[in-house]
Amino acid sequence: MEQRGREARRERQRWVACMFALVLVWSGASAQIKYSIPEESKEGTVVGNIAKDLGLDKNTLKERGYRIVTGSAEPLFQVNQNDGILYVNQKIDREQVCEESNTCVINLKTVLENPLEIHYVAVEVTDVNDHSPSFPETHKRFEFSESVLPGKRFELQAASDADVGVYSVQQYKLGHNDHFRLEIIDRDGDGKIPVLVLQKPLDREVMKRHTFTLTAVDGGKPPRSGTVELTVDVLDVNDNLPIFTKDSYSVTLSENAPIGTTVIQVNATDMDEGSNGDVIYSFGNNVNSKLRKIFNVDANTGEIIVTGPIDFEVKDNYQIQIQASDKGSAPLTTDKSVKIKIIDLNDNAPEIEVTSFSDAITEDARPGTTVALISVNDLDSGLNGKVICFVSEDVPFMLTPSLQDNMYSLVTKSSLDREKQNRFDLTIVAKDAGEPVLSSEKAISVIVSDVNDNRPEFLLSPYTFYVTENNPPGASVFSVKASDVDEDDNALISYHILRDGGGDSKLTSFLNINSENGDILALKCFDFETLKTFQFQVVATDSGSPSLSSNVTVNVFILDQNDNAPVILYPVSSNGSAEGVEEIPRNVNAGHLVTKVRAYDADIGYNGWLLFSLLEVTDHSLFGLDRYTGQIRTLRSFTETDEAEHKLLILVKDNGNVSLSATATVVVKAVEPKEAFAASDVKSAAKDDEENNVTFYLMITLGSVSTLFLISIIVLIAMQCSKPTDYSSKYLQDVNYDGTLCNSIQYRSGDRRYMLVGPRMSIGSTIVPGSNGNTLVVPGRRQVSGEVRHVLIIVCLL
Repeated sequence: MEQRGREARRERQRWVACMFALVLVWSGASAQIKYSIPEESKEGTVVGNIAKDLGLDKNTLKERGYRIVTGSAEPLFQVNQNDGILYVNQKIDREQVCEESNTCVINLKTVLENPLEIHYVAVEVTDVNDHSPSFPETHKRFEFSESVLPGKRFELQAASDADVGVYSVQQYKLGHNDHFRLEIIDRDGDGKIPVLVLQKPLDREVMKRHTFTLTAVDGGKPPRSGTVELTVDVLDVNDNLPIFTKDSYSVTLSENAPIGTTVIQVNATDMDEGSNGDVIYSFGNNVNSKLRKIFNVDANTGEIIVTGPIDFEVKDNYQIQIQASDKGSAPLTTDKSVKIKIIDLNDNAPEIEVTSFSDAITEDARPGTTVALISVNDLDSGLNGKVICFVSEDVPFMLTPSLQDNMYSLVTKSSLDREKQNRFDLTIVAKDAGEPVLSSEKAISVIVSDVNDNRPEFLLSPYTFYVTENNPPGASVFSVKASDVDEDDNALISYHILRDGGGDSKLTSFLNINSENGDILALKCFDFETLKTFQFQVVATDSGSPSLSSNVTVNVFILDQNDNAPVILYPVSSNGSAEGVEEIPRNVNAGHLVTKVRAYDADIGYNGWLLFSLLEVTDHSLFGLDRYTGQIRTLRSFTETDEAEHKLLILVKDNGNVSLSATATVVVKAVEPKEAFAASDVKSAAKDDEENNVTFYLMITLGSVSTLFLISIIVLIAMQCSKPTDYSSKYLQDVNYDGTLCNSIQYRSGDRRYMLVGPRMSIGSTIVPGSNGNTLVVPGRRQVSGEVRHVLIIVCLL
């Protein structure tokens, strides 16, 4: 036993010694070497001589099976068993093999057998600048409100470069622009980060988009670069309302349209941008709940969709207020009315017997419109049950067979006119094909209902009225009248004055019209001196839907009244009173012109014709006054007993029915000739010049007037000779002249002109067009017959 234990111990000692020796041999057989090669080297490029560097016998390499231990993938390197040279087996991309590692080392394990040897080879793949910097996007868009203040910073995405070290991104460059600059932040982990900084305020009205280029550059020689296009859109403030693309929307829709039917699509645009320009649609605030149950509007597309039953008999048209709003922080809205007209369908089946029908049809129904459904039922069979149906009278209706047997439709075959015939009595005859023929009849009545297809018509066109000035405000001055051949509401007429903002708009603002009867009231009194004639238009509108209207022109002529008192022009004292002092020599003869009283009246005709008279005078035998000219002259020479100062009170009055007057006072002083001449040398000289000028102009005026008068007389005589002999009696038989006043006022009524001449009119009198009591009818250019144009020139001598 003891011997056996000693042998076991020796055996263990030998095993330990063998293992120690094997470890020493293994340590001597393992070695490691390192090579370096640039990436992108071509296939077959020699890396190094492993056999030489490890001291291996190259003649035994093949025999010992020298190889590189690899996995299943295609190896990057291979060793030549003949000479022990390590070479590139396939092209190496450092960025693919080592990704973003700064150092790229590929470890290879080589094996020799008989005896076993393992050698480790490390191959470092060095980087080359074969990648350009690149940004995540080729184009980057930013939005800045034009209200952003300078100094605003925006961090941009950094560019990436697969290369490392000096070949990675080293700097950034920003393209030229006036509003932005670039700052670089160096972060250890993330590298260099570009930051865009606003340095100048943005103005969308000047430029709404800024485009420039950001360039990233690496450290290679030559350097590589990558770019990204930066676009900065300047956002507008919400200052534009949505605008609908059409001024009005109108559409027709058949009743009983299925739910989901698109009625119409409205569209609105907003000139703003972004959410300020995004338009959403909704019902207006005044759309009632019933309408919201029948229709709906798509907020995004603007489509109006049917959501409830459409029944023409309930309502034949709808007017929906659609609101377009933008999505701004303070939304702006625009409303637009959409008119939907419901088209009637014959969806009410008549009662079955002989006929069942709608007893009324609108006169604007088109040919082919269904009036009634006729059902004919025959219990027979075969030919005896075959029934034909027709209308026996010659009426604008006919029967058309329907798809169902023994069913007919009563339809219109021509246009209807309610104003010609508003009721049709029809006889429907049904005959079968049996022998003998049996028939039946059914009488029905079709009422043609009115539509508003006739405009109101005025009784006259145009209207001409004459109104005396100073009319009482608020009183009716004249009236217009129109009629409509339609019935009910379609014939119910209302009146209003057309106020279009033209030249007469201020005048029509002082007129009012009774909308029911057409009576026109003047809200203020007229003044002939300010306004002599004006024109306006009255519109008559019926109450149909849609309503029809017509207008008529109303010509108004203002007649003068004596409402202006004479105004004294001379003499006038320094304090404004009608007083004056005249000095004359005592030795003047009879007929000497002392002075002339001048006056003016704003009225015309008799109302403006002035007469002068002496109201008070100290000596009636010494001074006289011309009643027409206002000249004061001496009636005789002065005597020694005559007083030196005389006071004359002159009355100036017009020739109106109720005369208006004014007075002037003239004080005449009789002085010695030397004193008179000494006191009035300068005044006389000025008066002489004035009188000379007045005389010169008067001579020219009288000459011109006389010449025109003679020419007019000649023309008048020639025209009188060329017209019928009864012309003068027709137009001038009642015209009388008293030789004291010649005056004329011309008016136009339709195609005739009227000239007022002759004796005075009483206040409140009405001039009726066509009467010839005070009117001279001047024929118009367009009158046919022997009437010709003529000119009447009346010379008034004061």
